[in-house]
Amino acid sequence: MGWLKRLFGLEKPENAQVNPAPQPVPQAVSTDVATATQSIPPERLGLNGEYDQSGLAKRVALAFDQDQQLDDVNTLWVAQTGSTVVLKGQVPSQDILNKMISVARSVNGATDVDTNQVTIS
Repeated sequence: MGWLKRLFGLEKPENAQVNPAPQPVPQAVSTDVATATQSIPPERLGLNGEYDQSGLAKRVALAFDQDQQLDDVNTLWVAQTGSTVVLKGQVPSQDILNKMISVARSVNGATDVDTNQVTIS
């Protein structure tokens, strides 16, 4: 079972991307040009460029799904606090954890990776 399915109950959406281009933010009718041109913060960017409160975590999960070394680690969870990726659970080795940190940091919008809740088994 893939990361997206296990963590978020999602099948990989068609055209899903780890680092998609942002889609325009729908705005209420407004004469304020500043609000009409707001963009989505990178950590809230969903799999297809839409606004998603858990967008960064979902895109990190997608990046893990796309990496052969990481696609069978099923004892770890991905969350986010703002632009920080939070990893929780167990990994089989320090090498795998290092790889996960590297992959997570490569996702647009990730400013840090918190591994305080990860143990190596």
